[in-house]
Amino acid sequence: MKLDQLSLRTFMRELSSGSATPGGGSVAALCGAMGASLSAMVARLTLGREEFRNAWEGMKQVQEEADELAERFLLLAQQDTDAYQEVIAALKLPRETEGEKSYREESLQKAMKKAASVPLETLRLSERLIGIAQEAVEHGNPVTLTDAGAAVHLAHAAARVAGYNVRINLATLKDNSFVEGCKREVEEVLGRMEPLLSEADGYVRAQLR
Repeated sequence: MKLDQLSLRTFMRELSSGSATPGGGSVAALCGAMGASLSAMVARLTLGREEFRNAWEGMKQVQEEADELAERFLLLAQQDTDAYQEVIAALKLPRETEGEKSYREESLQKAMKKAASVPLETLRLSERLIGIAQEAVEHGNPVTLTDAGAAVHLAHAAARVAGYNVRINLATLKDNSFVEGCKREVEEVLGRMEPLLSEADGYVRAQLR
C-alpha cells in the first residue's frame, strides 16, 4: 500500500480499520509533512512582497528546507508502515524447532530495531521543522501567522508521537546499547523542543490579542 497515492478519504478509512498499519508512526510523519508544507506556504506568501523584503533571505531558506522536509516526512510515513509489516511477518514465522525459534527471534529483533529507527528519524526531522516553523511565525507574512503557528504545533505533535513509537518498539529489544541510546535521544530532542514550542506559541498568542 503506497500511502502517498491514497485519497484522503481512503487513507482515513485505512487508518480506522482493524489493521495495525498505517498507525501512529505514519501519522506522526504525516503531521511533520503537513507542518513542513504549511511552513513552505508561509514562505511563499512572504517572498516577493516588497513590504517584507527584509525577511526574504530567511523565508527563502524556510521554503527550501520545508519543501525538503515535506518529502522526507512522506517517505518516513511509508517506511513506518513498511517497518511494522516486517514485524508482523517476523511474528508469524514458525517456531516449532530450535532452529526456527532462533531464526524467528533474530528476524524479530532486526524488525523491531527498524521499527524503532524510523520514528526516531521522524523525531529528528521534527526538531528541524520546529525551528523552521518558528522562523515562519516570527518573520513570515503576518496574515499567515496562525498557519505558521499550526506548523509549530504539528512539528511538536509529530515529535511527541514519534517518541512514543520509538519507546514502545524498544520494549523487547536485547541490544541494550541501542535501547539506551534511543531513549536518551528521545528525551534530549523533546527537551530541546519544549521551549521552542512555548516561545512560538507565546508569540502567536501575543499577536492575536
